[in-house]
Amino acid sequence: MVIDDLRNASLCFGMHKNFRTAFDYLLRTDFTHVANGKYPLDCENVFAIVNRYETQSAEELKWEAHRKYIDIQFVSKGFEQIGIEDINKVPHLTEYDKEKDVQFFIGGGNHFPLIEKTFAIIFPHEVHKPGIAITKKSEVIKVVIKVRVV
Repeated sequence: MVIDDLRNASLCFGMHKNFRTAFDYLLRTDFTHVANGKYPLDCENVFAIVNRYETQSAEELKWEAHRKYIDIQFVSKGFEQIGIEDINKVPHLTEYDKEKDVQFFIGGGNHFPLIEKTFAIIFPHEVHKPGIAITKKSEVIKVVIKVRVV
């Protein structure tokens, strides 16, 4: 997992051949003017999902992981917490859904704040629980960039 300010995104370009595409989109886009939805950046290799929502209590959310895609979760507006844990440290709640590229888990983990203009890179070996309210519920504009693993 990597958590950093978007201003430092170029430090991550060498981590994956498609990270430059993902971060260039985040750096050049004002998401207050982008509707919720899915936006292809490189077919199914890299795409963005823009969403507006209200953060929730940790109990209302599920731990999840993906196998086909790395998540780059970017908070364009607002703030939230994200839980992160190693996939080998938590039991699974469901079997892996290949079509939706998701598996749900039971467990705990460490929680980190994602404030406005910060991102988290979450790899397939990490389960995560995004969208957690920090002290009270708040409105968030979140962009999740999905980057195909291989």
